[in-house]
Amino acid sequence: IKQKKRHMGDTKHFCPVSLKENFVLYPGLQEHAAKYREKIYYFSTSEYRDKFLKNPEEYVAHKEPLQAPPLRVCLLGIHGAGKSTCARQIADKLGIFHIQFEEYLQELILPKTKKKVEPSSDEDREDDNKIPEELEDFSQTGKTKQEVQLTDEEEAIKANLMDNMELPPKLLDKIVPDWWKKEPFRSTGFILDGFPRTIDEASYLSERGLCPDVAVYIRVEEDDVLDRLLPLRLKKWKDRRRQKKEYKKKLKELKAKKRA
Repeated sequence: IKQKKRHMGDTKHFCPVSLKENFVLYPGLQEHAAKYREKIYYFSTSEYRDKFLKNPEEYVAHKEPLQAPPLRVCLLGIHGAGKSTCARQIADKLGIFHIQFEEYLQELILPKTKKKVEPSSDEDREDDNKIPEELEDFSQTGKTKQEVQLTDEEEAIKANLMDNMELPPKLLDKIVPDWWKKEPFRSTGFILDGFPRTIDEASYLSERGLCPDVAVYIRVEEDDVLDRLLPLRLKKWKDRRRQKKEYKKKLKELKAKKRA
């Protein structure tokens, strides 16, 4: 065993091509191994092995050891588990970026929506407070309100935030890889809060070769989640009740104005 370790390549059991080109520690496979200068290198794919053999000097250490990528963490857990609180503390302590996935999606469409997109429910629908068409002429807001046009990608983001609809891979391609491949995240590292959320999203990361160094799942008791979320939900319920009262009052005034 010691002899094998002594003869392994600079990246040990990680793929040197993935490290060089994507700055990712991707485990290599024995079936994609190659020997260079009496050292064994493992590769994630046969294509990367062939690429290495064409120009091995580009992927091996010379005077100094190869630089390892920074820490990349995926923090998972149910809504209300305290992921964001933990992620902020870890990011501050380690000096890495904190990326809250849903907040990032909100920021992408906020210039058009002007407010955060809330999860849809039977109690909270926009149509409930919509002025009827026959009364719009008597409503000042009906004259000045402009309909916001969202692109297909923005509609997909909105559907994800409201109804948890799956984001298409083409849209994820424009968001997620940059955290691994572009600065300042590439050289600093990050803790990704709330992604991946599904098996398909985890498969997406694997297929794109975007490997976190650590994936942490926070498990909490149901009572703890209720204690954390119930006050906020209660406040939103009270706000909805107040808005409905204001809507009914406004609707009554508009009907009276029409009769006059």
